[in-house]
Amino acid sequence: MALEYRAWQEGDDLELLQLWGGPESTPSEQFRGSFRPSSEEPWNRCITVLDQGIPVAAGFAYETALHPERLWCYVEVAADHRRAGVGSTLLAMLRHEAAASPSGVTALRSKVQPGTSGAAFAEATGFTTIQRSRVVVVKPGALPAPRFEDASGPQLEEAATGSVELTQAVAAFYTAVHGWDRAEMTLGRAQNLLLADATGAGGAVVLRDKPKSDGGSIAAFAVSYTSARTDAPADVLLGYDTSLPAAEQEAAVASLLAMLVHTYPVQLEVDDSMTALVNVVEPLLAAGSAVEAAPATFVVAG
Repeated sequence: MALEYRAWQEGDDLELLQLWGGPESTPSEQFRGSFRPSSEEPWNRCITVLDQGIPVAAGFAYETALHPERLWCYVEVAADHRRAGVGSTLLAMLRHEAAASPSGVTALRSKVQPGTSGAAFAEATGFTTIQRSRVVVVKPGALPAPRFEDASGPQLEEAATGSVELTQAVAAFYTAVHGWDRAEMTLGRAQNLLLADATGAGGAVVLRDKPKSDGGSIAAFAVSYTSARTDAPADVLLGYDTSLPAAEQEAAVASLLAMLVHTYPVQLEVDDSMTALVNVVEPLLAAGSAVEAAPATFVVAG
């Protein structure tokens, strides 16, 4: 019997999960939570494939205001229905739907991990890597703790996650390191997506190039999403002022990171576009003072 392609319906996920089993990668686990009925605002299309009335595959594409030039997409097919053109058909249908959307954006992006069926499908359908992201745990004492003895030099201080100055620094950093997938990160979005209580942001510290009273600005910042210090790595967003000279960017990142890991480990998400952070972390990985906590994730685009 021919397969049936129809719009996603509530309850499809329950049937599909029974057939799909456990997710094969972190991106798969995350994307599975994004299946939902199609909508116009925000624009989203989700299609389910049925074999004799039983859901066996599904795919979606949706717009985001934060990264407007590409749609997030994901396709998953039950193992016994793969290599039969089901995934490719779903992808073509989603592209067709996107072409008729208000924005008309048809460029797609997704996330995969190497060695998975998702990575193989992405390669077979013409997707190429546009970014690599790693979760890195930096061990305690990985860097010598700096001394801030010069009263007119760099200063470390706590910052309120609701402060306008910190929000501006976070927004500027996010925008600068996402040139590979243009971001429209406003101050409101930076606050809501990265700094609000609902995100889990529990505290922040900043490194200034000189005292605030002398006009010092934020050279680097760290936002913790772990409420209490424990022996487990704290989840931290570490960013920096990308307008500084490269050597100063790296120095600020190294100094702030050294303070963060003086006693406890921290966990960082490191994109290859975060050049200063990469340049500080890579020697630590090579020396064993830092480790990759999970397989790297690749953002792919087609």
